[in-house]
Amino acid sequence: MEQQNITAVKGIGEKTAKLFQKIGVETVEELLHYYPRAYDEFKEPQPIAELKEDTIAAVGGILAKTADVVRYGARLQVTTAGLRDSGGTLALAWYNMPYLRGTLKAGERFIFRGRVVKKRGRLTMEQPEIYRPEQYAKVVSSMQPVYGQTKGLGNKTIAKAVTEALTMHQMEREYLSAGLREKYGLAEINYALEHIHFPANREELMFSRKRLVFDEFFMFLMSVRLLKDKKEDKKSAYPFTISGEMASVEERLPYALTGAQKKVIREVYADLSGGHIMTRLIQGDVGSGKTIVAILALLQAAANGYQGALMVPTEVLARQHYESMTELFASLGITYRPVLLTGSMTAKEKRLARESIENHEADIVIGTHALIQEKVVYDNLALVITDEQHRFGVAQREMLSKKGGEPHVLVMSATPIPRTLAIILYGDLDISIIDELPANRQPIKNCVVNREFRPNAYRFIENEVRAGRQAYVICPMVEPSEMLEAENVIDYTEELRRALSPSIRVEYLHGKMKGKEKNAIMEAFAANEIHVLVSTTVIEVGINVPNATVMMIENAERFGLAQLHQLRGRVGRGKDQSYCIMVNASGEEDAGKRLDILNKSNDGFYIASEDLKLRGPGDLFGVRQSGDLEFHLADIFADADILKAVSDEVKKLMDKDPLLEAEENQELKRKMNGYLERGWEKVNL
Repeated sequence: MEQQNITAVKGIGEKTAKLFQKIGVETVEELLHYYPRAYDEFKEPQPIAELKEDTIAAVGGILAKTADVVRYGARLQVTTAGLRDSGGTLALAWYNMPYLRGTLKAGERFIFRGRVVKKRGRLTMEQPEIYRPEQYAKVVSSMQPVYGQTKGLGNKTIAKAVTEALTMHQMEREYLSAGLREKYGLAEINYALEHIHFPANREELMFSRKRLVFDEFFMFLMSVRLLKDKKEDKKSAYPFTISGEMASVEERLPYALTGAQKKVIREVYADLSGGHIMTRLIQGDVGSGKTIVAILALLQAAANGYQGALMVPTEVLARQHYESMTELFASLGITYRPVLLTGSMTAKEKRLARESIENHEADIVIGTHALIQEKVVYDNLALVITDEQHRFGVAQREMLSKKGGEPHVLVMSATPIPRTLAIILYGDLDISIIDELPANRQPIKNCVVNREFRPNAYRFIENEVRAGRQAYVICPMVEPSEMLEAENVIDYTEELRRALSPSIRVEYLHGKMKGKEKNAIMEAFAANEIHVLVSTTVIEVGINVPNATVMMIENAERFGLAQLHQLRGRVGRGKDQSYCIMVNASGEEDAGKRLDILNKSNDGFYIASEDLKLRGPGDLFGVRQSGDLEFHLADIFADADILKAVSDEVKKLMDKDPLLEAEENQELKRKMNGYLERGWEKVNL
């Protein structure tokens, strides 16, 4: 189906289209699937006595006196008023809005809605919106969408564009049968698309969300199944003879392998020499030593006269792998040659790397997405390894596979997913698990604290930096958002620079930065030129810094447990004791219970399975857990039941009609082909 450019939406010109591009939206369809990241719920007004600090609330009452305006210097005017109800009084403050004095008269009744903060020991509502009681009655119980924003593109603009896109959007044809929708209580597709953006209440939101989650899982699992069927048609593989000389490298390593590592290496070797194409997933907790398994497999490819490729998510990580592999090979007298290929290399460096790959001077190729570009020609690519595969998606995995005839594929992931779900999600792969940590690792010391603990945490970070070590601070957002009470990277970096000694270098990192900027920051951190790195979760898979000993996570309650565990795994990689400080900014008991699981355990698989038990489908706001895979809305933990149901339905459908030839599956076939064209190869449909 032809996709319309976003400029087709009324009110969006070239300039605004460029801003939408920054948030990954270039077409009308992408705009409609740019779902809200949260919802602003207009709740019933609360009594003043029940207000809590650091929350957004509505409160009604009578103004105790007419508003006052106080001027502070040339730039700041503060309008203040006091609200009274039967249980107490509340201070109100607006900045540079002196005209409000004419509206806010003593004795009049209003409802105010805004953020409650503590100022000089008393609760104050800052910059609240003002409603007459009859106005507020019209919006109470409604839910307004809150979108991910970027500088110059606010929430109102995005919401307005979505409203416009919904009016011009052609009705989508339903591809799920009425029987299936009835069986699982699923909304019609057009209803779901409209009401995920603008639900009248929570029930409408959950009804719409369930349908869209079902769709995301359905398309993904259909694709995995098509990929699996396609692979099973091609049984031949590059034949491997397991080299005793390379196998002996295990014994000569500068450290002892764990029993779990040895078991997985045997499974990989059996696959390589078994005459069939290997498609195996290695799941291993953070720090469990998956990389050495990959190196040993790559050495077997080289010993058999083939080439092997290792694709990782970031340039810094690619360079780190390249340097450590070169060093290891030199120390063990191994002559096979690794080569590095990344996007930021100079044109000459890239040309030389490509030439050495094409004429097989390079036995092992390490890099990022650059490895799958058309210009790269391999001589004899027999083994493809992708690290943190969910960052690439199945499409890119396939593209890299196609660089060889039909190479063996090994996928490594540190995302702890319970085995029952992993079998569904990685349906085209066999699964190995490394469930043991190397003996020399000190367990990370954890603590869950509230906001009041921050000054102590800053002092602790300062002491660690003075001792020559480094720290990460993770925030959930890049820029401030009107209605989300979450720390943001840019403001937080400024706050930390003020709080820490001037000799400590604090920098920030986030996903919206250009690739070169990100690399420069990561490399400076890896070299200990940056002492404290404030980052979004972009750091999750990016870098290996054994010198970093502190991981402080702000608004920890906003993250899924598996994601928190991944973040925590950035520290504890060196000889020094490491620490993880999780700040529960909400102060809510339920959030505290969830975070306590992390406090007590460093075992990712245990944490993932506990999280699965704890979280229900209603618990969706702010806790994004499995954005690692290819889903916008679906969460493999909160939506595990839907995932299992979809898996059953896809199996039934594909067993009965593998090429979707039946009359009732024609709409699904069209939908699948559109999906495959956007991110996948067409699989003979």
